[in-house]
Amino acid sequence: MSYYRIYALLRAPKAFSIACSSIMLLLFAITIFSGQARASDTDAKRILAIGGAVTEIIYALGEEDKLVGRDSTSLYPQKATELPDVGYIRALSPEGVLSVKPDLILARENNGPKEAVDVIKSTGIRWVDVPDNFTLEGVDDNIRIIAEELGVADKGEILRKKVVSEVSEARKKISNVKNKPKVMFVLSMQDGKINASGTKTAAHGIIELSGGENVINEYEGYKQISDEAVINAAPDIIVMMNGRGESSDHSSVNASLEEHAALSTTPAVKNGAIIRMDGSLLLGFGPRTGEAISELSTAFHSHEF
Repeated sequence: MSYYRIYALLRAPKAFSIACSSIMLLLFAITIFSGQARASDTDAKRILAIGGAVTEIIYALGEEDKLVGRDSTSLYPQKATELPDVGYIRALSPEGVLSVKPDLILARENNGPKEAVDVIKSTGIRWVDVPDNFTLEGVDDNIRIIAEELGVADKGEILRKKVVSEVSEARKKISNVKNKPKVMFVLSMQDGKINASGTKTAAHGIIELSGGENVINEYEGYKQISDEAVINAAPDIIVMMNGRGESSDHSSVNASLEEHAALSTTPAVKNGAIIRMDGSLLLGFGPRTGEAISELSTAFHSHEF
């Protein structure tokens, strides 16, 4: 670093503080990582899975014995929850990740924060980003990428064919359906504000694959929407994730929907067309995608719209 660069940092306290923090994290990472050898593409023995779909694919490939840790979104299969939890996929820390001493990290690409991930990558541990692509092609690519990284391409090919077959079977039941239900995916309700899915999300992808139409298409991602937007969308069906620890009938949650000024006007709430599914199944886009499509499409067409 040049004298002028150092001088500029000293004159900018915030930038200097950030630089110092980054250097300290890097030194910590190097200390933790010292003595570990970088794995080649196929000889990894200690794998860290970051992202629920990544973890599911590794289990589906029968390679779970190599796992030394997972992130907090990896909740399926149940056995995975016994692995050390290194933190939330978007709030990783070098300390947490490096504590399990991985020689290969397979991570869905919506990971972060960038500063922490950069520090982890700088140690030389092999880090592979698995694309976030909420399509059937994306599922196929993820299986192929992970299988190749684990050196089990043959197993990957078998799993890919299995998933394709299950998805094809699941979609047969909607092939002749003419009327698509108008669906709104509600991620959360906080202080009366509705956080709903737009396009380019896992919720949008699974709704479309299951024979529904996502009524929110004015934006990408998950955002809070106005009461007016909810009323104008007039969904036939509302889809939500199961909450952990909730009662099986979800009566309290349904009551909240019925009491909401905007949602109470929608055909979905008036007709009780509220579907709730396990989040890791519904939004995972992993090996169980066929099962997710089958369950959601069946639920869609159990309601009149």
